[in-house]
Amino acid sequence: MSDARRLETGPGRDEVKALAGAVGFDLAGVARAQPTPETEFLREWVARGYAGEMHYIGRRLEERVDPRRVFEGLRSIVAVGLVYDPGPRPAPAPGTADVARYAGGEDYHEVLRDRLEALASALAARAERPIRTRAYVDTGPVQERVFAARAGLGWIGKNTCLIHPRLGSYLFLGVLLTDLALEPDAPEPDHCGTCRLCLDACPTDAFVAPYVLDARRCLSYTTIEQRGAIDAALREAHGDRLFGCDVCQEVCPWNARPRREVPADPAGLRARLAPRPEWVRPALVWLLGLREEAWRRATRRTALRRAKFRGLLRNALVVAGNSGDSSLAPLVRRYAAGDDALLAEHARWALARIEARASG
Repeated sequence: MSDARRLETGPGRDEVKALAGAVGFDLAGVARAQPTPETEFLREWVARGYAGEMHYIGRRLEERVDPRRVFEGLRSIVAVGLVYDPGPRPAPAPGTADVARYAGGEDYHEVLRDRLEALASALAARAERPIRTRAYVDTGPVQERVFAARAGLGWIGKNTCLIHPRLGSYLFLGVLLTDLALEPDAPEPDHCGTCRLCLDACPTDAFVAPYVLDARRCLSYTTIEQRGAIDAALREAHGDRLFGCDVCQEVCPWNARPRREVPADPAGLRARLAPRPEWVRPALVWLLGLREEAWRRATRRTALRRAKFRGLLRNALVVAGNSGDSSLAPLVRRYAAGDDALLAEHARWALARIEARASG
């Protein structure tokens, strides 16, 4: 008999998806907890060095390849999605920096994790036996995008983002692992076709092939995950990007506003995730003048904490250099003469850019 005949009475797939909607998610689906060709490819991806400094991926590689290793008896993965796009992007302005759409509001890890725990409690209440669950939002050894695609929430595009045909790719994803044997959903076909706008628009040519990203060249990696110096050959391509990069999503036809829908927000989750005013085109003067305590206050309960204080200053110095704004030179010189070798090196690079533009 198939998994469609659950081994216990209790919530079925449709009820699980309805409960996910009731706690605030825009999308939900079910996938089998088993390895896939996509999870198996992670071995090769790590071996090629594409993970860069993200050594945590390799440390739990076997679980990332086969989710059944996460806990005994794992049968199903409930994948969920939540639209986060807050609306049209503000126009670039001199002396300001760009922050990725998702990052300036309340930390999505916490928002989605809370809703996944609510879903887990609802499932436990409907089941007629004790059940095991585990919730992850970019925090565990599970490839959320792969299982979201397997669960029918969309397809993985050439830019490696999950794309939904109505909601686009501005989606937060989470997974709830469970020992319930639920009928899986059908995957969504790939609709990218011959389009390669995302590949051609990448500022740093981070895609070595369609569907394959070299994270070491991706601005979302260099501005957030990387702790050391940013490769000098990539700095100019950073432009005004302080934290993350949305270029490959901004050019995607599936994110075009006439096509993409933004659902209602009865649970108020999108309101919590909307960027705070200070993180909508933050001023470089403010950023370069931040002290760590002020940074802690400004980034409290946001995903911006991931870059760390030094990382955000390092990024701001690169943006300052790319701006060529001579009014920033006094602030940049302070870092160039400082004791922090990482910041001093980036400040010297920025000063050289500013001075070159002033003399040119």
